[in-house]
Amino acid sequence: MSTKDFVEKDYYKVLGVPKDATEAEIKKAYRKLAREFHPDANKGDASAEERFKEISEANDVLGDAKKRKEYDEARALFGNGGFRPGPGGGGGSFNFDLGDLFGGTQQGGPGGGFGGGGGLGDVFGGLFNRGAGAGTGPRTQPRRGQDIESEVTLSFTEAVDGATVPLRTSSQAPCKACSGTGDKNGTPRVCPTCVGTGQVSRGSGGGFSLTDPCADCKGRGLIAENPCEVCKGSGRARSSRTMQVRIPAGVSNGQRIRLRGKGAPGERGGPAGDHYVVVHVDSHPVFGRKDDNLTVTVPVTFAEAALGAEIKVPTLNGPSVTLKLPPGTPGGRTMRARGKGAVRKDGTRGDLLVTVELAVPTELSDKAREALEMYRDATVSEDPRAQLFDSVKGA
Repeated sequence: MSTKDFVEKDYYKVLGVPKDATEAEIKKAYRKLAREFHPDANKGDASAEERFKEISEANDVLGDAKKRKEYDEARALFGNGGFRPGPGGGGGSFNFDLGDLFGGTQQGGPGGGFGGGGGLGDVFGGLFNRGAGAGTGPRTQPRRGQDIESEVTLSFTEAVDGATVPLRTSSQAPCKACSGTGDKNGTPRVCPTCVGTGQVSRGSGGGFSLTDPCADCKGRGLIAENPCEVCKGSGRARSSRTMQVRIPAGVSNGQRIRLRGKGAPGERGGPAGDHYVVVHVDSHPVFGRKDDNLTVTVPVTFAEAALGAEIKVPTLNGPSVTLKLPPGTPGGRTMRARGKGAVRKDGTRGDLLVTVELAVPTELSDKAREALEMYRDATVSEDPRAQLFDSVKGA
């Protein structure tokens, strides 16, 4: 009988008992069904004979506490209908004899038992630690290098336009003194504890086996008989380097940039890790930033706001632009100069958002004061706060 057949058969259903049935309930159900479908009571009835075999087989498994536990574990693990291995396990269903599963052979005849042996734990312990090269002897696995992180500070203009900056990094790399072997003679030996895999297995109960990094070789799979004086046998040493990094245009404050493969070198042919650069952007005395748009506040006189005017507005690293201020422009209004903002990811630019601010003079000439007093007298009947009080009364 294959494992697929084994786990697909619902022995609880065959005996008509729930999965949490007690031993006494299983025994009672079996005796009742055995009397009903026994071949002596159903002579010549092939279906009754087949039913009796199923009942006996179900009782043989569920009636034995150990076999019942192994059966429940198998069904919980393999699910309904065959084992589908994960990556590295190959395709198709995974079938093997019950003798392999239980460590013995099936005994023939109705009511026959399954031989003793190791149980599911023996099978599962190897099953989950089996890789593509299982059974090929000691081997050391390539190991990916560690990710590293550094920070860079840019000026406001550099963040908008992009910049190439030197970046000095420090990370673990293969020790040059021992060529990454950890042994000063360059001849480390395979770790006997993990047999070069860098991992050891431990049981977690329920037939499962988990893996941990080997404590003796610290996950390297190798042990240095004569530890390197530089790396102390680890095969890794601190290495510093300086590289030129291009920070893309339009980067924002706090953005994290990923440089693939620019992290710490891998071990035993493994790929390098990644390098993450956290960008900090200094503020600008004139301009601000809102997503892909730049912002600027421009002061205007009362006459310009009231009568309308054309005003010049500065841009970042470019010629000024002229905006037309319509008559009656209130303070706080924002206008837009298109294409004068920060660079977007697609290469286009955002806009420059220009906010108008009324400039109130702190000192007035006699002529200016006289003109303002005349304006005040001419507009004495106008109360800009009248609507405000009307709204309060009507609320």
